[in-house]
Amino acid sequence: MRKLIVLLVAVISLPALAQSQARPRPKDMQVVEDLATPPKVKDGKNVPAPIVTTRKVGDDTIHEYRIGGKLYQQKVQPAKGPAYYLIDDKGEGKFTRVDGPEPKISVPMWVLLEW
Repeated sequence: MRKLIVLLVAVISLPALAQSQARPRPKDMQVVEDLATPPKVKDGKNVPAPIVTTRKVGDDTIHEYRIGGKLYQQKVQPAKGPAYYLIDDKGEGKFTRVDGPEPKISVPMWVLLEW
């Protein structure tokens, strides 16, 4: 049984050992520092990157996100406290507050038994 455990540990540790050994770099290899990020594509069309505008209102910092000149999201960073987001889901100009990058999941609650 001990031999089996030792063999199993040895087999599991082999890939980690192989990764830890540095491979020599070929002489003709060049390091590329800056690569252009590819454009986002949706339904076969390029999606423009959002334009972010930062402004200060009092002690608060507001980052406004626009695509095609239309404001769709605001990130508000108060002087004290965590940041929150104002998001226009339907494009009507009505913003709803979200306390993180993703809306919180509401857990369904049903009455299963009652007496």
